[in-house]
Amino acid sequence: MAEASKKTLLFRIAEALERLAPPLPASPDFASAVAFVWRADPRVFAPVREVNRVALELLAGIDRPRDLLLANTERFARGLPANNALLWGARGMGKSSLVKAVHGALAGEGRLKLIEIHREDIESLPVLLAALRAEQFQFIVFCDDLSFDAGEASYKSLKSALEGGVEGRPANVLFYATSNRRHLLPREMAENEQGSAIHPGETVEEKVSLSDRFGLWLGFHKCSQDDYLAMVAGYARRYGLDVAPETLRAEALEWSTTRGARSGRVAWQFIQDLAGRLGKRLDADSR
Repeated sequence: MAEASKKTLLFRIAEALERLAPPLPASPDFASAVAFVWRADPRVFAPVREVNRVALELLAGIDRPRDLLLANTERFARGLPANNALLWGARGMGKSSLVKAVHGALAGEGRLKLIEIHREDIESLPVLLAALRAEQFQFIVFCDDLSFDAGEASYKSLKSALEGGVEGRPANVLFYATSNRRHLLPREMAENEQGSAIHPGETVEEKVSLSDRFGLWLGFHKCSQDDYLAMVAGYARRYGLDVAPETLRAEALEWSTTRGARSGRVAWQFIQDLAGRLGKRLDADSR
């Protein structure tokens, strides 16, 4: 084959590969909003005009996780080194609310952006990171209720995107995730693979190494009765619900008993019910 023909053939092959490769998403106007939702298909950043969040001061009973995450995020917003964070533990205790509240407390100057990625889109994380690398903003990429079931391999993509690979995680990106599982993977998944592995210890190490990519682990545990009542009282004060303290306490305890749990989510659900019965609207902007 002549040299010219070879070059033509190679050029056509290169063009075909470029057409097959998915293009990077078009960069949105990140200055237009403080938060965005990543849509893996068709690979766009959808701006969020009004973030659904609770004010930071209303999150009672989680003082230590609150202070640690706030300090970590504040350093990151200033361009200083900070850690990926995994918020794990009891359901309804304010894990995702804390992430959004901390972002809201620090997003005033508009340089810190929140990007939500859905759990089912986690395999597209490398594309998302590549799109953010050259931007002039600081980004918290947030995945709520992240976990992996038996047979899933997408956790390996997450491991590589967080700290692996030649390029590594962009300096202007942190990854925050919430989960009910400390290691993001079900115990039986590691145990089943351990039983069939030639070197069982290596299988366990691979599973645990995913959560090791998070430098900051924040545990959330079931709240006490006092913490639960403090949450209810804080919400009642914030939204001007005029109820006698004794009545508020009694009704809040009865509500938690019927739910079989005490948590920040249960406290908020009680407040919604109480406000409805009182004919009071809750100010969405302050949430």
